[in-house]
Amino acid sequence: MQVQIEPFGQVANGQVDRYTLTNNQGLAVQILTLGGIIQTITVPDRTGTMANIVLGFASLEDYLRENQLVHFGCITGRYANRIANGRFILDGQTYHLSTNDGPNTLHGGTQGFGAHLWAGEAFEEADAVGVHLTRTSPDGEEGFPGTLATTVTYRLTNTNELQIAYDATTDKPTVVTLTNHTYFNLGGEASGSILRHILTLHASHFTPTHVDAIPVGEHADVAGTPFDFRKPTAIGARVRSDHPQIQVGHGYDHNFVIDREQGAACALAPAAWVQDPKSGRTLSVHTTEPGVQFYTGNFLRGNQVGISGSIYRQSDGFALETEHFPDSPNQPDYPSTVLRPGEQYHSETVFAFGVS
Repeated sequence: MQVQIEPFGQVANGQVDRYTLTNNQGLAVQILTLGGIIQTITVPDRTGTMANIVLGFASLEDYLRENQLVHFGCITGRYANRIANGRFILDGQTYHLSTNDGPNTLHGGTQGFGAHLWAGEAFEEADAVGVHLTRTSPDGEEGFPGTLATTVTYRLTNTNELQIAYDATTDKPTVVTLTNHTYFNLGGEASGSILRHILTLHASHFTPTHVDAIPVGEHADVAGTPFDFRKPTAIGARVRSDHPQIQVGHGYDHNFVIDREQGAACALAPAAWVQDPKSGRTLSVHTTEPGVQFYTGNFLRGNQVGISGSIYRQSDGFALETEHFPDSPNQPDYPSTVLRPGEQYHSETVFAFGVS
């Protein structure tokens, strides 16, 4: 196992480094200190052929120019997903945020966590290698209250797991939910559509949204709808449905409520399992979060040239963003995202790679 560090380019406030984590099986993950971006994940198929299975860009310039639109592979925060009308009330005070998705705040605002330079520190353990990324977000950044000291740890194990841990503290009451926004294609980056991938979501309910992707506030049963992935189902089997929520999202772009055993609210629980039938590659996702946003790359419009030189089009990748629910600060019935001084924000997600 090893960690390699190399310069990837320069931004105004410092050098961007690329960390390459490699385990004893030959699986490799490349991570940038710009936004904590996962640039590549290289894994074998059923014949042992290695391929990168995530979407991304080849150059720093492409990330700086394009990634605030598509968020390839980056840490999203302070608040992953959307906050309605760019505002929320906390302890009787109204906070106004920067808006970057119509009237709403998406993934932390115009300069979310994915746009900033993080400090990296490599580490090696008996059965894993990784990198700690740290950044302090100042009080008032993008309108959010409190100085937020954040550490995100990427750990690659010899059992082909990429473990991501998020930790944060604040000096004022604030709201926070962090995730990673990697787009996967288990057939290989630039291999075409993911609609034939087989998906299982461990979720009996999802949160329907208005046309602007803000939840209406209720949980809807997936039974009898195109949102029922409790049994393995091709992603594209019902993506052309006339279901109103499919039309609203232009496909799948919805938060699913993860089924959990009673009393296991903070434990790692299965969220999703995905298989590419052609290559045999599989991905399983476990998380401590209450929800997972399933997104089918609906707004990839052929405007981005990927790391291998191919143009990305709609449904060329899928995202499974483990997080608290969208707009939770304005939805009193949703799990709270409030973090107060003296408390520790902690979240874990595990991506496990295999073949079948």
